[in-house]
Amino acid sequence: MASRSDTHSDSTATAQRAHSTARQAITPELRRWIIEQAQAGHAAPVVLQSMRDAGWDEDVAADALEITLQDHLNELAVQQGLPPAVPVPEPQLAASPAQVDCGDRTVNVLLAMAQPRIVVFGNLLSPEECDALITAAEPRLARSLTVATKTGGEEVNDDRTSDGMFFQRGETPLIQRIEERIARLLDWPIENGEGLQVLHYRPGAEYKPHYDYFDPGEPGTATILKRGGQRVGTLVMYLNTPEKGGGTTFPDVHVEVGPQRGNAVFFSYERPHASTRTLHGGAPVIAGEKWIATKWMREREFK
Repeated sequence: MASRSDTHSDSTATAQRAHSTARQAITPELRRWIIEQAQAGHAAPVVLQSMRDAGWDEDVAADALEITLQDHLNELAVQQGLPPAVPVPEPQLAASPAQVDCGDRTVNVLLAMAQPRIVVFGNLLSPEECDALITAAEPRLARSLTVATKTGGEEVNDDRTSDGMFFQRGETPLIQRIEERIARLLDWPIENGEGLQVLHYRPGAEYKPHYDYFDPGEPGTATILKRGGQRVGTLVMYLNTPEKGGGTTFPDVHVEVGPQRGNAVFFSYERPHASTRTLHGGAPVIAGEKWIATKWMREREFK
């Protein structure tokens, strides 16, 4: 019988083959036609139907359409001086599923936003797992630090008034199980993830709006990127439900995700630039306390 990791590898390989097939099918003529349809204001479902009517396999047509439009948008962005886009973690939500099978647990999809890419998940962690993470983290807590992009090191930041700690990747069976679940959920290799960080916010504590990617213009960023490239995705898991406050805010799009124990919010950023609209923060805790676990994903293996 295949293991969960084998099954995940097989599904990823199948998706990669389908992606490759679609890319090979994109002729210069097809690419030009798809872009013309988009510029004329035709919605993607209309263009897809036209391709099906012409005899295209639906899955190949959908992949070819997505690849062409993404490539075109990336070319336009680069022409405007933005950094090139890179692959990012992406939950398999093309069919708008209500739930995602993560092998050992079924996770609910509560909200999905395309731009910025934000997905809210329910039931990602069990109450017992939340409590176990808090218990394991509490003795190791210290004042939270942030990455210092000017030097490549770490520093205390007045914008971040929480206590935190990091687990090593795969440090315990609990951590390993959660990391395997996240890898399946986001279709991203475990080894491309940083160690799980647990944070504790007391009343009044907050993390003011910021970006999670590393600023390419800062002198210390080159040193940081040697460990696994840019950050390309963030998953914030709520380990408890504060009495008041403590939501995850996205100021650019006026969205706030309420912290509910066991739920999580995911967002990705395909380039280290404000155009991703992934400015976010941890709103002040008004009453009670807040515990979260954060998983950052890198482009490559994080060492």
